[in-house]
Amino acid sequence: MPPADLQADCAQCFGLCCVALPFAASNDFAVDKAAGTPCASLQADFRCGIHARLREKGFRGCTVFDCFGAGQKVSQHTFGGRDWRRHPETARQMFAVFPVMRQLHELLAYVTEALDRPECRPAHAGLRTARAELERLTLSPADVLAELDTEAVRQEVNALLLRAGELVRATVPGRKKNHRGADLFGARLRNARLGGACLRGACLIAADLSGADLRAADVIGADFRDADLSGADLTGAVFLTQAQVNAARGDARTRLPDGLARPAHWQD
Repeated sequence: MPPADLQADCAQCFGLCCVALPFAASNDFAVDKAAGTPCASLQADFRCGIHARLREKGFRGCTVFDCFGAGQKVSQHTFGGRDWRRHPETARQMFAVFPVMRQLHELLAYVTEALDRPECRPAHAGLRTARAELERLTLSPADVLAELDTEAVRQEVNALLLRAGELVRATVPGRKKNHRGADLFGARLRNARLGGACLRGACLIAADLSGADLRAADVIGADFRDADLSGADLTGAVFLTQAQVNAARGDARTRLPDGLARPAHWQD
């Protein structure tokens, strides 16, 4: 499990994902919404009025979003508990800082996972340095965060994460598949042997991965929307997030890494 400060605590957030981010009418969202505009379902207490019915109301995208704790960090630390409704002068900057903080917290979550894995020990020194720098950046003032070059930060950290992923994948004997960045939309991968595979950034939307062996696969950034993971084994998969799991379909036979929960919408 990631540390508590890298898990979303909506009770300590000012509904930032419901305001700062845009979304377009699609299979994931029932309507269009511009960035900086509160969702119509956002209540006065910053809670979602249809939280228990998001999927049936057409807001599946909300159920798979994860801020990695960035919402409460921006709300309670960066802006010291001053919300954008009572302090409208903070709104524009707060909404600009939120996606930056989310990227930093996402990277922190990946780095923390790698540091918790004994397979990644040869890369731990660099990862510890990266974690300290990321934590320092998250404590920066709002004006500094708003101007941060997140792409440069991501590229630097990604080199360490790539090494960590390789170390985990190396624990699987034999030749491993490399599908990095591959377009596997709707691919028929039923019972595929993908143990230790590289699936970084792969498009696996609507792919049939039922019964597939994904043990110790590197899945950072892989798009699992509507992928069928029924009976698949993801034990030890590296950098698999709850959001990716929530976006997929699975069943009671699907094996997940420790710390990830089986979504309520999955079949029994």
